[in-house]
Amino acid sequence: MAKTIAVIGALDTKGKDYAFVKEAIEARGHRALLIDVGILGEPYIPADIPSEKVAEASGVTLDELRNKGDKSLAMLVMTKGVAKVVKELYVEGRIDAGFSMGGSNGTIIGTAALRALPLGVPKVMVSTVASGDTQPYVGVSDVVMFPSILDVSGVNRFSAQIYANAVGAVCGMVETRVPEIQTRPLITASMFGNTTTAVNQCTELLEKKGYETLVFHATGTGGRTMEALVEKGYISGMLDLTTTELADELGGGVLSAGPDRMAAAAELGLPQVVAPGCLDMINFWGMDSVPEELKDRIIYQWNPNVTLIRTTPEENEQLGRILAQKVNRAQGPAAIFLPLQGVSALDAEGKEFWWPEADAALFEAIKTHIRDDIPVIELDCNINDPQFAEAASQKLLEMMD
Repeated sequence: MAKTIAVIGALDTKGKDYAFVKEAIEARGHRALLIDVGILGEPYIPADIPSEKVAEASGVTLDELRNKGDKSLAMLVMTKGVAKVVKELYVEGRIDAGFSMGGSNGTIIGTAALRALPLGVPKVMVSTVASGDTQPYVGVSDVVMFPSILDVSGVNRFSAQIYANAVGAVCGMVETRVPEIQTRPLITASMFGNTTTAVNQCTELLEKKGYETLVFHATGTGGRTMEALVEKGYISGMLDLTTTELADELGGGVLSAGPDRMAAAAELGLPQVVAPGCLDMINFWGMDSVPEELKDRIIYQWNPNVTLIRTTPEENEQLGRILAQKVNRAQGPAAIFLPLQGVSALDAEGKEFWWPEADAALFEAIKTHIRDDIPVIELDCNINDPQFAEAASQKLLEMMD
């Protein structure tokens, strides 16, 4: 069955490239719905949604943009407008996927449009910046970034192959049928390498009770993605056992999820079980990324590209207070579990990050600052011990009943 793919781009300056893409999509038996975001001149090929309509979606006319000659303003207007247009097209059932190409500016506009599509809807971006830090463009979405290798500026023997491959990817996605799976209530869980055992045990226990667990790697992006799904109402409960992103936010690590981590579940009143998992570490990339002032600290090289810095008692006191304050905002049932024999696999007796005084500072701060009506459950075990997973899972199930 033919599908309709929204193709988003500047049809004035990149028109020949988009004509090639349109033809390639149609050769696969699908339809390309062209959305023009160009403002400099007339489109090389006719658009289904002209740039005038995109600008108007932001409340500005195209003539106004052209007359002002402000490139930054034009970027903001077209970025906002195209996201609104693409979202409306999908809601109306007129498109099944999204595709875009461009340089740095084109990538900003194109990915804004693609991110407006729901999770799971195919979305491909061919970009000159795809080999760098793509987080600002992908965000918490599932945009697939294709390196363009060359600038998106004409069709030649190399770009034709790249474009054809990218078209093949998006067409393959819309042609793929997702097998039916049993729909069960969703629980989110946060995990790190040092809490993998705990989360895997919880997942197994919860699945036996009829729940599906979505596990997110606490790498900054993982935390933000988890928060986004909670905000959109997909989730029934939260098993936030790995709150390590708070340590990176405090200590300048590379895996911070930002200041709003843990906000969504609290504001929506979602049942949540929280633990200070991996708050014994601040994350950096290779050793060369560790600030000089931290190089005399307890350091563990997790692998050549990941370096862990042990948090101090002073930092743990701050983290305990921060964690408690975040949980205190809960509008629904919440509980905190404290594993007294360590908050990670490295934080166990005889292991590299074992520091009872630091953990004691963390636990005491949590107990001091938490709301009186929120239970703090202390277990004489490591976070990865089976009794911790059993108790945390059971508590979450009780709160969701």
